[in-house]
Amino acid sequence: MSLTLAIIIFLGATLVIATAGTKLTRTADQMADLTGWGEALFGAIFLGGTTSLPGIVTSVVAAFNGHPQLAVSNAIGGIAAQTLFLSIADISYKKTNLEHAAASFANLMQGLLLMGLLSFVLIGMSGPDITVWNIHPLSIFMILLYVAASRLISKAKDKPMWSPRITLATVQDIPDRRNIETLSLKKITTRFIVLAVLVSGAGYAVAKSGIAIANQTGLSETLIGALFTAIATSLPELIVSLAAVRQKALTLSVGNIIGGNTFDVLFVAFADIAYGRGSILHAISNDQVFVVALTMMMTSILILGLLHREREGIGKIGWESMMIILVYLAGNAYLFL
Repeated sequence: MSLTLAIIIFLGATLVIATAGTKLTRTADQMADLTGWGEALFGAIFLGGTTSLPGIVTSVVAAFNGHPQLAVSNAIGGIAAQTLFLSIADISYKKTNLEHAAASFANLMQGLLLMGLLSFVLIGMSGPDITVWNIHPLSIFMILLYVAASRLISKAKDKPMWSPRITLATVQDIPDRRNIETLSLKKITTRFIVLAVLVSGAGYAVAKSGIAIANQTGLSETLIGALFTAIATSLPELIVSLAAVRQKALTLSVGNIIGGNTFDVLFVAFADIAYGRGSILHAISNDQVFVVALTMMMTSILILGLLHREREGIGKIGWESMMIILVYLAGNAYLFL
């Protein structure tokens, strides 16, 4: 694949991801009402997982083709990019700090689960090189932990032992009766699946073109993965979050990002399975350790912001959004230099 063709495919696939991601927002909000799951939980598990499909495909294809650094950097770099996107969504919401208005027990639990899963990635990187059928045992454990924790969060949502204080600026998740009374769950589910398939195909194109760009430009796989492919495959999260804010589905906006980030850690496990040459956690460099640590720092800032719930900060956004933007820019500048 020539460099020109790779760039054209990369940009075209990115456009498909952005377009399909826009349509996913309204469909997901309708499904959250029809299923009774609520915006936070549906956004975290189903919408977050669906908008993560391009990233999954990119990491798995990169790992299968023998590019472990690109696979892991895309996975973890996508989490950092999506956390940045939440700050952009905060900027677009003019009334008050988004983290204040979209307070949710489920979103907080998803954020803490994300920190736990990222810690397992670091443990696997720094621990002994142990494999079972060329897969690190921690990769399987991460998948099992995600499933078990998601069930726990689903149960806790109905009878939470903690709840945020409701203020005048809080936008509560109240189902739209029009969706429940006029829409068909079967038709909405079919639309959701079709959009998910489109997004997955575009993710494959981003992966193949990203590998070609890395090979022909001389840029490191870490930079290509953490910056270019991560942002391209994370565009659905940005589009969905901005569209959700416009539709005043604020809990869905935050849940999509945090839930998608939690699911994105599993990219590392899926990439490890696809790699087939031993543990992918031991086929990468210190650059990936830096990306994981940077992502954990950004996530901890976000969780603190969700707990503190500042109404307004600099430019009517919370201090956490400003800190996330600065940390992301500084971290990627370090990788580039």
